[in-house]
Amino acid sequence: MEEKLPVRKIVHIDMDAFYASVEQMDTPALRGKPIAVGGDRERGVVAAASYEARKYGVKSAMPSVVAARRCPDLIFVPPRFERYKEISEQIRAIFYEYTDLVEPLSLDEAFLDVTENKINHPSATLLAEEIRYRIYTEVGLTASAGISINKFTAKIASDINKPNGQRTIPPEEVLQFLKHLPIEKFFGVGKVTAEKMKLHGIFIGSDLKAKSRNYLQQHFGKSGAHFYNIVRGIQHSAVQPDRIRKSIAVERTFQNDLDSEKYILEHLNKIAGILEERVKKSEVKGKTITLKLKYNDFTQQTRSKTVPDFLEHQEAIYAVVRELVQQRLIEKPLRLLGISMTKLNVNDTVKSVSVQLGLDF
Repeated sequence: MEEKLPVRKIVHIDMDAFYASVEQMDTPALRGKPIAVGGDRERGVVAAASYEARKYGVKSAMPSVVAARRCPDLIFVPPRFERYKEISEQIRAIFYEYTDLVEPLSLDEAFLDVTENKINHPSATLLAEEIRYRIYTEVGLTASAGISINKFTAKIASDINKPNGQRTIPPEEVLQFLKHLPIEKFFGVGKVTAEKMKLHGIFIGSDLKAKSRNYLQQHFGKSGAHFYNIVRGIQHSAVQPDRIRKSIAVERTFQNDLDSEKYILEHLNKIAGILEERVKKSEVKGKTITLKLKYNDFTQQTRSKTVPDFLEHQEAIYAVVRELVQQRLIEKPLRLLGISMTKLNVNDTVKSVSVQLGLDF
């Protein structure tokens, strides 16, 4: 009889070819073309490759000269990490509207524990779909997701239907899924450990599960207990949030640059409305409003104002934004507008998430 597994609802969100996708989003001429972020044709290494480049075998961490040889039409683009961080923060702002239990692994991926969530939605699968849809419509990029009972299985699942897809491994399917998983895919199994396991006849999950705890501890030391548990779907590692939410922001990048104050104010009023919705969903208010202006030459400017009373409504937010716009002349066309709210009335504690059984995935 199979063990009854503890159930949490864990979502792993992984952006698709993140750095390369940001470059293609920002520069339409690069869309649909094989690009490599980082390095150049003669030296350096590839930091990220678009899916068009991956078809030729171009991969991250590959020497640029090898990548250029595999794909003669490869376009090398210098990395812009500030831009990637900016986009990452927009994506994380969406995550925090659903749960405070967000564990970023890097700029382009994160775990979310949605066992209990801010909108009280019972289905982690539908939540993941909604989050991916919002990332696409509000940020302009695609993401893939994995949904399961623990971080390990969710992370493996997010890779199955890439790009722009998702996979749910519900509680009743976890053990069967792990049974057929190649040993190299298990957490903690690197290249050296995988080779050692194969010498012991361990090639897939079912081989690993056939070994006793004592056997695994005898041959793999302290990691033996971890391997014994993980192949049985037991992973106690909780999603660890790295910070309390300090801000809420909305940004919009425009296909056509804005050069009229009238249109700029119209768009800012709409953005203030979206910010109000997010503020209300998050059940917070804020005292500092920051206006972000990015010009068509990619230079950037921010203007901020702190008010005595907490703000939450569109009209009050827009009134401050309008004042910030009129502080001084906007001299160049704008490609991006953003409004953020800080100095929030939040507690410095994070709500704990209790484990529930028999949840609808």
